[in-house]
Amino acid sequence: MIFDTHCHLQFKGFKDEYGDVLKRCQEKDVALNIVGTQKDTSRAAVEMAEKSSNVYATIGLHPVHLFPTHIDEEESSFLSREEDFDEKFYRDLAQSSKVVGIGECGLDFYHLPEGIDKKVVFAKQKSVFLKQLKLAEELKKTLVIHVRDAHKEMIELLEENTQPNSLQAVVHCYTGNWSDAKEYLDLGFYIGFTGVITFPAKKLNPQPTLDILEVVEKTPLEKIVIETDAPYLAPQAYRGQKCEPWMFLTTNNAQKLFHLG
Repeated sequence: MIFDTHCHLQFKGFKDEYGDVLKRCQEKDVALNIVGTQKDTSRAAVEMAEKSSNVYATIGLHPVHLFPTHIDEEESSFLSREEDFDEKFYRDLAQSSKVVGIGECGLDFYHLPEGIDKKVVFAKQKSVFLKQLKLAEELKKTLVIHVRDAHKEMIELLEENTQPNSLQAVVHCYTGNWSDAKEYLDLGFYIGFTGVITFPAKKLNPQPTLDILEVVEKTPLEKIVIETDAPYLAPQAYRGQKCEPWMFLTTNNAQKLFHLG
């Protein structure tokens, strides 16, 4: 069995297709970890997981939902809904046996709300992330970390608040360099790779692709997990299509990371 450690089958992109997508995954023997980003998507992830075998859920609050923020990506464009971190809600939701992780949570210095001082945004992101980190530690769940344009700040925050190998965690959709990746590995974390690693290098700026391929090459195999981030980031062979979990079939270390089996 293959395990997609990070997908969003509860998102609107799969609203009328979830059953068909799940069937294709089952036919190809693909298990799923459906990841929430706020209350409604976390609740939906758990509901889906509880209805199907080999489907699990991760619950948490994404940093772009701490303030109303315009998100404009290749696959979607929307204004995020602002939420506060409701610890009791997530603690209660985590009582489901299908919940294996806390997140997707972290720091995002790329998508920033308009008209709000960056210091205020960063302070709230850090505070809410640490609350979820502590919840993951307490509940013994894997922490799913989102980091965009903030590896230096994230590593400093982690080093101040954790000890090496004290926390089970995965750095989601890693696209940084080897120096930062090594810092995460030294903390005992896993590195998650998506279809981004299959994208060709840009002619005018090939360095980001060269950096991520170096990380893929140097990261110990036992510390690599595979994600799709479906419906986003379809691998190059399916570029331009809505990503589905079966599109990136390879073995990974999901059972160990999420305490499965």
